[in-house]
Amino acid sequence: MKVGLYSGSFNPVHNGHLIIAQHVLNETDLEQVWFIISPQNPFKQQKSLLNEYDRLHLVSLAIEGSANLKASDIEFKLTRPSYTINTLTYLTEKYPKHHFSVIMGSDSLQNLTEWKNAHQIMDRFPVYVYERRGFAISNPGVKELHETKAPLLDISSTHIRNLIRDNKSIRYLVPDIVKEEIERNQYYKLKYPAKQ
Repeated sequence: MKVGLYSGSFNPVHNGHLIIAQHVLNETDLEQVWFIISPQNPFKQQKSLLNEYDRLHLVSLAIEGSANLKASDIEFKLTRPSYTINTLTYLTEKYPKHHFSVIMGSDSLQNLTEWKNAHQIMDRFPVYVYERRGFAISNPGVKELHETKAPLLDISSTHIRNLIRDNKSIRYLVPDIVKEEIERNQYYKLKYPAKQ
């Protein structure tokens, strides 16, 4: 099975994430997309992160009923901070019949050479890239690069956290079930500051 790994903090997951995941499934040869929730991204500050199990739960709610989308806690069990090469190596050993790829935006692609063991990722794993506004797609040396024209949506988790902090509506930015869970648990109010 061809599986695309869509990694991120998903802090919180929003409709932009879901549209990209579904678009990649619709427009490429990938059969499943796994949301890899990062407990600790080496490029982001920890203080603004909601607990990883709460973020996993929100992703699980968001994709409920979608057979080809999966929420994964695999990085919760690996050494922190979370490095993509470690995740890819672990999953390749655990699921030898699966063929894993990486899904990323063009902004991340521009920084790929700075990732841990970037040459191994670029040589061994296909990369599916979608354009992010302001970041042209240019190949830094990926052996198998697939471009996909995903819808350009200016939705960010930071903006959503700021709206919550300011007591403004996040309706239509996240699935209703995610909105209800965030409101029920008062996520991103005081305990988890929105600004980084």
